[in-house]
Amino acid sequence: MSQPPRALKRGDLHPELRRTYGLVPAVPFHNPLFHFIVRLLQRLRSRRIKPVAGVVIEDRPLSHGAVRIYRPQSAANGAGLLWIHGGGYIIGDVSISDRECIALAKELGLVVVSVDYRLAPEHPFPAALDDCFEAWHFVQDRADELGIDRRRIALVGQSAGGGLAAALAQRIADTGGVQPAAQVLMYPMLDDRTAADTALDPLRHFLWNNRNNRGGWGWYLGQTPGQPGVPAYAVPARREDLSGLPPAWIGVGEQDLFYAEDCAYAQRLQAAGVHCVLHIGPQAPHAYDLIVPQSSVAQAFVQEHYRFLREQFRL
Repeated sequence: MSQPPRALKRGDLHPELRRTYGLVPAVPFHNPLFHFIVRLLQRLRSRRIKPVAGVVIEDRPLSHGAVRIYRPQSAANGAGLLWIHGGGYIIGDVSISDRECIALAKELGLVVVSVDYRLAPEHPFPAALDDCFEAWHFVQDRADELGIDRRRIALVGQSAGGGLAAALAQRIADTGGVQPAAQVLMYPMLDDRTAADTALDPLRHFLWNNRNNRGGWGWYLGQTPGQPGVPAYAVPARREDLSGLPPAWIGVGEQDLFYAEDCAYAQRLQAAGVHCVLHIGPQAPHAYDLIVPQSSVAQAFVQEHYRFLREQFRL
C-alpha cells in the first residue's frame, strides 16, 4: 500500500478537522527544556478521581507504576481491557484517558484497567513495558475479584501506548500462558526507523511531527533511532515473526506521521496469518478522535473499534 500525500497545510485535512487542527500549535516536545516544563505541569495537574455516574473508579499501586480501574456498576459482561495511554513514551499519565476508559466501561460493559507507566528519558526501555507486563499479570491474578474472564482480556493502546500494546502482545506470546483475546492499536508508534528518516522533518504532521518522533524514540531507546540493533520488544515493527499474535485492529489517519508504518505492520500481521482489521481515517492526522471527537471521521473511528471488540468478545 503506497503512502498518500502527507499533510503539508491545514487544507489537506478533512473539512471537519481543519478549523480545530489549525489552532493546534507545533509543540516541540523533543526540546529538553520544553519537555521539562511539560512534565512539570503534568506533575502539578490534579490526577484526582472524579465521581462518574455508573462507573466505579479506583487507583491501585504497582511495583513502580500504578493502574486505574474502571468498573461498570451494571451490565458488566465478564470481558476486560488493559488500556495503555499515549504520549510518545515521554509524556502523559493515566488520567488523560479517563474519558475513553469511562466510555468503554459504560457503553460496552467492560472492566478497564489503565496503566500508569514510567516515562523516558528518566526511565528508558524496558521500564514502560515492564510496567505494562506487570499490569497484565495484575489483571490476570485479580480476574476473579474484577469479575472478568482471564481469556477475555484485550490490549488497547493509543499512539506510544499502541506501540507498547503491540510490544506487550509480542512479549506475552513468547512468555506463554493465557494470551490476550485481541489487540486494538490506535495510530500506534511502532517503528523507530520512521524517526530516522530526516526527509520527513520539514513536513507538517499535525500534533506529532518527526522531530518529536525522533526525540521520543531516542529518549525511550537510549540511542539514536534507526540503529541496526535494538532490544527485543523495544520496537514492535522490528520483530521478524508476527505469527501467533492476537487478532488486531489498527486505526490510523491518512495524514498521520505513522500512516506508512502502521499500514506496513497491518499487512505483515495479515501475511503472518493473524486476523487484522485496518481502519484508515480519510484526510485525518494524529489522534483525530481525541482532538475533534464530534466529527464524523472520529465517530467512525470509535464505532469501528467498538465493533471489533464486540466481535472478539461476542457481545
